[in-house]
Amino acid sequence: MSGAAARKRERLRPETRRTQILDRAARLVLEEGLSTVSMERLGRECGISKGLVYNYFRSRDHLLAALLRREQEELRDRGMAAALRAGSFPELIRQTTRIYLEHVEARGVLTQALLADPSVAELMQDADRADRERTFRFFVKQTRRTYGLSLAEAIAAVEMLMAVTDRAGRLAADRQLTLDAAESMVVELILGGLDRLSAGR
Repeated sequence: MSGAAARKRERLRPETRRTQILDRAARLVLEEGLSTVSMERLGRECGISKGLVYNYFRSRDHLLAALLRREQEELRDRGMAAALRAGSFPELIRQTTRIYLEHVEARGVLTQALLADPSVAELMQDADRADRERTFRFFVKQTRRTYGLSLAEAIAAVEMLMAVTDRAGRLAADRQLTLDAAESMVVELILGGLDRLSAGR
């Protein structure tokens, strides 16, 4: 087969090429560390020129921010789908907790590495804040509806319970807890705590 034919076979649609670049970047971060990611290295990994990588991402920081955004959007979309399927508040908590813990176990190392880069974190700051606020407002609304708490109580409770879930994710990612144990503890703490809070009002 001629070199021209081989090159033609390698031509990818723009969205496929963009995904390929992000996938290779993710693999490099996980296998070799964030410092190994460069536009030149990604070009070599993908069999394209460094210039073509720049056609998709204007800088290394923007590329890494796009990778972090993709990870966070995948988690958000899975969580929202679970929330829409849930028929009750306990089911909502159980399903969204499981999805979060699975994501942290499988992809937490990648997410934490990307967030540790100050330039990437700065680029993502506004998007992160907006996503977190949407999620927060959703859970505050569901908590108030289910337990009849005041707005101030629901806000405080959801803030604390999100911190519990975050910590459980770190413990599961560090293999200090199994996924099942982490899920069970988080669900019991959230539902039990809200039940007691509601009963004591």
